[in-house]
Amino acid sequence: MAAGSSSRVPISMLLQDKSSRTTEDDEEPKKKSREDWRKAKELEEARKAGTAPAAVDEEGRDINPHIPQYISSAPWYYNTAGPTLKHQRPQEESRELSGIDEWYRRGVDTSKSVTKFRKGACENCGAVTHKKKDCMERPRKVGAKFNGGKIAYDEFVQPKIVSDYDGKRDRWAGYDPANHREIVEEYQKIEVAKRELRAQKLKENPDLADEEEDEEDEDKYVDEVDMPGTKVDSKQRITVRNLRIREDTAKYLRNLDPNSAYYDPKTRSMRDNPNPNLHPEETDFAGENFVRYSGDIQKHAQAQLFAWEAHGKGVDVHVLAEPTKLELLQQEYEKKKDQFKDASKNKVVEQYGGEEHLQVPPRALLLAQTENYVEYSRFGKIIKGEDKPIIRSRYEEDVFVNNHTTVWGSFWRDGVWGYKCCESTIKNSYCVGENGKSEPSDQVAGPSRVASDYRAPEPTAKQPDPQQTIADVAADKLKVALRQEERNQARAEQLLKMDERKRPYNSMFEVREPTQEEMEAFQMKRCREDDPMRQFMDK
Repeated sequence: MAAGSSSRVPISMLLQDKSSRTTEDDEEPKKKSREDWRKAKELEEARKAGTAPAAVDEEGRDINPHIPQYISSAPWYYNTAGPTLKHQRPQEESRELSGIDEWYRRGVDTSKSVTKFRKGACENCGAVTHKKKDCMERPRKVGAKFNGGKIAYDEFVQPKIVSDYDGKRDRWAGYDPANHREIVEEYQKIEVAKRELRAQKLKENPDLADEEEDEEDEDKYVDEVDMPGTKVDSKQRITVRNLRIREDTAKYLRNLDPNSAYYDPKTRSMRDNPNPNLHPEETDFAGENFVRYSGDIQKHAQAQLFAWEAHGKGVDVHVLAEPTKLELLQQEYEKKKDQFKDASKNKVVEQYGGEEHLQVPPRALLLAQTENYVEYSRFGKIIKGEDKPIIRSRYEEDVFVNNHTTVWGSFWRDGVWGYKCCESTIKNSYCVGENGKSEPSDQVAGPSRVASDYRAPEPTAKQPDPQQTIADVAADKLKVALRQEERNQARAEQLLKMDERKRPYNSMFEVREPTQEEMEAFQMKRCREDDPMRQFMDK
């Protein structure tokens, strides 16, 4: 419903109106019908849509129709007659509050002096501000009512202090700043009196000067100086440490990575190093464990461990009660331990032949070893691991001997190596230059693997007939090929009988297409396993 669409009447006023009415005028408040509820709902929707004017409070100000009902509805005890938001605004204080300087007066009023007893005053002291039963003075043998002497001063008439919420909780209410000056002046007087007394004592006994200086130093470093991050509560006897100075960076801001060192908010501690990739000396904060295990802490832990072990062996020593004794025992123990180690080492060295066996290879050789995995094939090639190294020759390059201008192997003919400068095929022969060169031979050489074993037949005195037929030439070439194939098979059998690690590796094998004569010789000398006449050929 809209704000203020219906007025709420207190129950007490309903009962009062009901009792004051006559039977003729007795009418109960009627409930809203369904039609009235529908109209009120439509009016509320129209006000929210802006098609109907907003509700107005008693001061003529519009009420926002979008304000919830639980805020716009006034409590029943406000007895409102229409829509209003007065109950949501600050309420004016109906009572008059006391000023900030008003407070209860202490002491008695000495401005008036009374010499005669007054009627209604205290019978004991004569003050008119209280009665005898409330008198705080010692009961007199003869009261002021009877002798009229020594009439006490009257107390101040205390005002009635009316304070608000903040005034009741003001901790400095009634404080007189003049009292602070009196305290300071009194303290200064006490200090002056102490100095005079100290000077008089030193004058009588000059030996007390050193003792007082020691006491002043202890007081200076213990009582008067507060360490940063330390708070001492004298009432509870609690020392709260591990508090950072406000200018320092918080520990949890050293590294914002959620997987970094753990920060305990309860104890404000971060034990691990928030920046483990940095050296502890390069960072301002390396964790509390770094500080905890630095300096003489490790030395003290070793002393404590030694004391426990010594006590377990039957030696009566304590790390706190007898620190000097413990240190002497530890030094003696370390000394004997080193002597025992040296004796054991010398005994082992003598047993295995002396110190000459302790000599190690040079550092360069020790560090030359590696754990890199390299896998080789059966032919010596690298399959897995490091890259293939550069193959370098073990022979000297560009070294010419015996007047040669080229090296051995620079010339190749008929399956034979030689020198290119003179075409000589004899190694370490003397070079004769161009005179040693000859025309190439017409003989057909076989494969290079056995070319060195083959020599052309010596020429005979009988020269071939120029009219020799082509068939005769082919038959000669076939004979040469058959002899070469026999040599190849013999060489193959010899290699198969050898260990594979000792077989020669010929990298200069000539790869070429075989001739017809070589193919015919291979087919003729080929041994077939399924041939039934094979066993007769082997015999």
